[in-house]
Amino acid sequence: MLRLITDFDGPIMDVSERYYRVYLFCLEKTQRPGQPVRQLSKAEFWQMKRSHLPERDIALRSGLDEAQAQEFSQLRRKTVHTEPYFQYDRPIPGALDVLAKVQQAGVDLAVMTMRRVWELDYAFQRYDLGKFFPENRCYCLSNDYVKTRDIDDKPLLMKKALAELPPAADTWMVGDTEADITAAKKHGIKVIAVESGIRDRTQLKLYQPDLIVPNLSAAVEIILEAKTSVPVSAVAMR
Repeated sequence: MLRLITDFDGPIMDVSERYYRVYLFCLEKTQRPGQPVRQLSKAEFWQMKRSHLPERDIALRSGLDEAQAQEFSQLRRKTVHTEPYFQYDRPIPGALDVLAKVQQAGVDLAVMTMRRVWELDYAFQRYDLGKFFPENRCYCLSNDYVKTRDIDDKPLLMKKALAELPPAADTWMVGDTEADITAAKKHGIKVIAVESGIRDRTQLKLYQPDLIVPNLSAAVEIILEAKTSVPVSAVAMR
């Protein structure tokens, strides 16, 4: 059996609009009356996020001072995962068709995400994603889980999944962050990084995934080729 474990935000969901709306809200709430600020365009903001620029630096580049930058960062952390903003998430174009293709190919499909249960349920209900991921193929954080860092928490989630899932002859991980790459490599799983999420190619290369491709569609193409016995070494880095 061939298994694909995919991250949710990045390979499947586009979260850029949610993050940008939260940025605008935090900038508005943090600036002083009459204070001139530089509101970043969505493209500017998202490129800073993808290059892993700290929140503090994004705030400073927007014209806030050091004290405001700290306040901005704290407000952003409290706001970005709240219900009013999840409505701005959208499936990445073509991603749901790719999931259907994986399902039709007989690949065992699982999702592994740092979303909490209610956050994942929100998206599942809105876009009917349960048809791709039954409950026993969903790995996320409990609603009361105390997060540390994704790069530490996600390997724990991977350990849980591998202990519970039935054996597979071949397992692949697809993700868009250092946490995904770290979780897969720690447990000896081949990992494909995609550039459709919150990290750019430069950041992804630092963690040495097996491959870097533009999106989930390109990753699945490689995985299905592997299913027909094409060695990974024969697949060119894209």
